[in-house]
Amino acid sequence: MARPTLDQYFMEIAQLTSSRGTCDRRFVGALVVKDRHVIATGYNGSVSGDVHCDQVGHKMENGHCIRTVHAEQNALIQCAKYGESTLNTSLYVTDFPCLICTKLIIQAGVNEIIYGREYGDTDYAKELLAGAGIRVRQYELIES
Repeated sequence: MARPTLDQYFMEIAQLTSSRGTCDRRFVGALVVKDRHVIATGYNGSVSGDVHCDQVGHKMENGHCIRTVHAEQNALIQCAKYGESTLNTSLYVTDFPCLICTKLIIQAGVNEIIYGREYGDTDYAKELLAGAGIRVRQYELIES
């Protein structure tokens, strides 16, 4: 078996992380990587201590499940909670970030996003990322 590239390695971890998600509308996994080391992971799920979508159903508003904290948000929050700087990090994520996550990623000082699948209307998010000088590239996911 050939040694996986770092992109393949990190994206496979992101895919595995997504399987922990508790909102079945979309299973998303995210990793914050610094100096070729994973410093945080995140997946879609409820606020700590609250009920989960897979237990009680979705809490929908304007076509979105408002019960769910996004994978990217959870990974960035984990860094804040445990004192890990997100400055000059890479974010590996199974799906392109939504607009709100994009804004958080920019503010957190992430300098590169590697994503698997496209997600919704991303034109303005991509415009913001380009304006912030953040490298964005798509990596083809290997579906299991």
